[in-house]
Amino acid sequence: MNELNESDALRADVYRLLARLLREAPDAGLLDWLAGLEVEADGTLLAERWAALIAAARETTAEAQARAHFRHLVGVVQGDVTPYASWYRNGELMDAALVDLRRDLKALGFQRAEHSRDPEDHLAALAEVMAMLIEARSPDEARFFMAHLAPWAADCLADLGRVETPFQARLGQLGQAFIEQEGRRLEAEAQQHPVRIVEP
Repeated sequence: MNELNESDALRADVYRLLARLLREAPDAGLLDWLAGLEVEADGTLLAERWAALIAAARETTAEAQARAHFRHLVGVVQGDVTPYASWYRNGELMDAALVDLRRDLKALGFQRAEHSRDPEDHLAALAEVMAMLIEARSPDEARFFMAHLAPWAADCLADLGRVETPFQARLGQLGQAFIEQEGRRLEAEAQQHPVRIVEP
């Protein structure tokens, strides 16, 4: 199989980075890597958001991020943001959106990792699935996005973009811009192949 083109490889990398930062706080190595990135200022919103995240990475520490990640995305009961499809789509955890997702994941050949404590509709898990679908050049990539991320992921990331911790807020703002761009990219493609969601 030919290698992914540069654009798709970059998209998969962004999904994996979002997944990593939504699932757990960045360690010192990841913060250093982010702080060292250089982004071409091409006038796009996405480039602006990347630059803001990079700047925030230079101004924080792993210790501060461990506290911020727990506060904003985990919490004692729940964090400031609850990054689950069921919560955003149905108002309750472990609800209909998770049932639909599990059905589609099974059809695609994905199964939950044994060590994972999070339900499959955590935004980090969905971002990881998108990265794998892109890398596999799956014809289901657009359908999966439109069914399971388009209805809620940008709203969730926009909420993260409003928290008071700069790095977490910049992550949310970057993620929102990326997901909205992905929606524009994939909507037309998805319309050519109807989403295969079976109502219970």
